[in-house]
Amino acid sequence: MSPKLTALLPDLAPWRTSRDFRLLWVQGLVTYLGSVMALIALPLQIKDLTGSPLAVGVMGAVELVPLVVFGLYGGALADAVDRRKVIVVTEAGLGLLAVVLLVNALLPRPMLWPLYVVAAGVAALAGLQRPALDSLLARIVPHGQLAAAAALNALRWQAGAIAGPALAGLVVAYAGNVPAYATTVVCFLGSVLMCRRLSPVPPAEHAARPSLRGIAEGARYAWSRPVLLGTYAIDLAAMFFAFPNTIFPFLADDLDAEWALGLMYSAGAVGSLLVSLTSGWVSRTRRHGLLVVCGAAGWGLAVAAAGWTSQVWLVLVCLGLAGAGDMLSGLGRSTIWNQTIPDRLRGRLAGIEVLSYSIGPQLGQVRAGAMAGWTGARPAIWSGGLACVAAVGLLTAALPKLIGYDARTDEDARRRAAEGVGQQRKSLADLGTDEAGVNH
Repeated sequence: MSPKLTALLPDLAPWRTSRDFRLLWVQGLVTYLGSVMALIALPLQIKDLTGSPLAVGVMGAVELVPLVVFGLYGGALADAVDRRKVIVVTEAGLGLLAVVLLVNALLPRPMLWPLYVVAAGVAALAGLQRPALDSLLARIVPHGQLAAAAALNALRWQAGAIAGPALAGLVVAYAGNVPAYATTVVCFLGSVLMCRRLSPVPPAEHAARPSLRGIAEGARYAWSRPVLLGTYAIDLAAMFFAFPNTIFPFLADDLDAEWALGLMYSAGAVGSLLVSLTSGWVSRTRRHGLLVVCGAAGWGLAVAAAGWTSQVWLVLVCLGLAGAGDMLSGLGRSTIWNQTIPDRLRGRLAGIEVLSYSIGPQLGQVRAGAMAGWTGARPAIWSGGLACVAAVGLLTAALPKLIGYDARTDEDARRRAAEGVGQQRKSLADLGTDEAGVNH
């Protein structure tokens, strides 16, 4: 294989050097494959029970408050306790909610209200868990491998996102909701067992108990950093205006292509996968803010094109291009977050990150569902894509430091890199002391 081609391949250094990274990578894949079954079955079940796009979109509103409250608290919790324990407990809770969905689906007449209750519960537990998961990466992967680790995590998600929705669409269409929810339960059981094997991740020294004051400290830090603020704002805007997933069932009906529903859900992951499979260059780039801006604008343009065309194959191509843009933006955001945020605030900032990339899709579901009920699915999609491009342009103009971010010159990034080198030296020194004691 030529050196130029090899340079494009994903950097596997995090997989080779960190046992906990390998465990989380596999666990995340199993969790996603199970979750996507419920992700597709749940809105379809609401659609079958109500026949209303708005009823499907309301699911996003139901999830919003728990996500905000528990996301912020989960960030403070991740800085104050063992992050491994948070991950294990919340993963077990998500498995129990999958059991509720399964039991409700087994009833002669499944009820609607448990679906909304479970959606709210999933949002609450995800809000608690995601800060612990996201803030864990910088503790288990060396500083110089953070961009490579983000690309590998994205590759894992894409593998599940391509196979999962296509498989889930077939399972739900031909076998029903019960097998889909049963698969979710089994996957979460396996995930909990893997999470229990992770090494303990104790909080930073002198960590404070979770409190409103601690949450406010994290918010003040984020507000004082225009680069971080820009990543949050652009992602929030992109997802609010151009997140069409919730109305895919109605788009499939509009195009008379119910067979393509699973492909619509997985098309974005195909585009993301193409970026990840050629992500070797990401470890060498330093202009991650540029990735955020260009990726988000590309996402919006591609979503607009997907809503405008009436050809199913063109819709799928456009959704694939949207996934590629979202992947570029996500790599930039993740790298900036991990390169610049101090460890003592990492959990609280991860809580804010959860809000930035989760509230957008939740509100986006409400926007898309309400507009689709008024104008139809396709206008709701293409108008949102154009609004996304306009919002990205305005935010870039308002926060120019984001597009100018360079890891070689940014003060926070340089400070975190120096701290990472110091921690690695300390770890090596501690290891040498331990070995000397054993040899003695």
